[in-house]
Amino acid sequence: MGGTYNKYIYLHTMIPLKSIFDAKTFAFVATVLTLQACNHPKKIYESSCDDERTFKQISFKNLVDSFANYDNQYVEVEGKYEQEKDLSVLIDDSLVSKGNKKVILVDFSQDCPLFLKATRTGFFDYDANNGQLTPVNNKTITIRGKINSRNKGHLNAYKGTIEHISYVSL
Repeated sequence: MGGTYNKYIYLHTMIPLKSIFDAKTFAFVATVLTLQACNHPKKIYESSCDDERTFKQISFKNLVDSFANYDNQYVEVEGKYEQEKDLSVLIDDSLVSKGNKKVILVDFSQDCPLFLKATRTGFFDYDANNGQLTPVNNKTITIRGKINSRNKGHLNAYKGTIEHISYVSL
């Protein structure tokens, strides 16, 4: 009778095949969610200098195609940020053709200091962890600022300028 009793318990404690698949599905979903949680959150730098402004979201292509129409308007646009000595620009790689970049100058102002959201870490502060400025060069960013179609840079080489930057999202 002891052997029959052990078989009885064993048979009733076996996990049904359907539960194994549910367990595999659960493990897969849990792994995917865990990996997504490991993604780095966007860093948002803001200034309170334009809190009362409304920004028009616009695609980079639309902005450069009709730049003068947005003169003195406040816009939000996404592009690839490139920085060199004495040069700060926003580009869209998809609009580059035969060396002719449609480029917008980016003019940060001390009048609009940018700070990492919920901190006092400035956009131009050195990172204590790596001893460098905020790593933004050659990265896609979203910025908010005011369009100036008259400032086209040295030899009018650029489409114009986005100035008075009050928001940067990396």
